[in-house]
Amino acid sequence: MVANIKLFTPLKEDEIIKLEIGNKVLLNGKIYSARDAAHKRLVELIKEGKPLPFDIRNQVIYYVGPSPARPGMAVGSAGPTTSFRMDPYTPILLDKGLKGMIGKGERKKEVIDSIIKNKAIYFIAIGGAGALLAQAIKSARLVAYEDLGAEAIMEFEVVDFPVIVGIDTTGKDLYAEGIKKYQVLEEV
Repeated sequence: MVANIKLFTPLKEDEIIKLEIGNKVLLNGKIYSARDAAHKRLVELIKEGKPLPFDIRNQVIYYVGPSPARPGMAVGSAGPTTSFRMDPYTPILLDKGLKGMIGKGERKKEVIDSIIKNKAIYFIAIGGAGALLAQAIKSARLVAYEDLGAEAIMEFEVVDFPVIVGIDTTGKDLYAEGIKKYQVLEEV
């Protein structure tokens, strides 16, 4: 069994280009939460030539809207949301320097092409494990868009946040490979 790979943010290109689909990664450092409403606002700022509320270069965005924190916790349940809702905005953010995304589910071809072009990475977090994932979030700080409630942009400090490489910097896609393997088994 392959050991977990520890990565620290901000991401370094020379480290993420070594990752392959299926690798188990433990993320450490700061990551940012944002869902579709926040993504729309970020892209509007870019189109207007205005600064973003945080330096996106080499950062990781987690597609999550955590529930309220219980006593002693930084956030409540923090499971990933479906990534395709961010697909219309993702290539623009990748072109601005975003290096990593965390979510669940497949990505459109345009996003995969942008991942390749920008040498970025897509991580998968396990859906249904929000309470477990929240334990790896040690602090949470509001960054922007408080009016969005749980979907506001937050800065999380994470320690050993467990993810799996879903799409690597070469565009290999864990979902597509899984489907191919299943089809081969089905033909046997």
